[in-house]
Amino acid sequence: MKSYLNHIQINIDPAARPFYKELFLLLGWSVLHEDEEVIGYGSSEKGSVWLVVTPGKGSSDYDQIGVNHVGLGVGEQGDVDAVAGFLKERNIPALFDTPRHRKEFAASESETYYQVMFESPDKVLLEVVYIGPRA
Repeated sequence: MKSYLNHIQINIDPAARPFYKELFLLLGWSVLHEDEEVIGYGSSEKGSVWLVVTPGKGSSDYDQIGVNHVGLGVGEQGDVDAVAGFLKERNIPALFDTPRHRKEFAASESETYYQVMFESPDKVLLEVVYIGPRA
C-alpha cells in the first residue's frame, strides 16, 4: 500500500482569512473552492489545505499534545526569503531565529534544510522550508 498526505484542515479566525489568501497565492497554490466559510488551496503537488472560518473559538497551543505546526515546502532557497519578506511587510515576526539553515535536519553535507517559522495572525504555527542543495 502507498499513501500520502491528502489534506489538512485548519480552523481560522475570520479576520485572518486575507493573510492566508495572500500567503498561499504567494506560494503558488491555487484556489480549489471558496465560499464565506471555507477556502481550499491546492498545491502543484498532491495535497490541499482547507481553511474553515471558526469565529469565537480559542486557538491551539502548539507546545501541547496535538499538531505542532504545518510545514509547506518550496522549490528554491530564495522562496523562503521571499516569504520572510512577505511576513516582515506585514509585521509578522519570524520565530526561533529563522530564516536559517538547520544542518541537523539536512540529509547530507551538500544539502540544506532552510526554514522560516511564524505564527499566522490567529496563532497557527507555520513553517516554509526548502530542502535541497545549498544556494
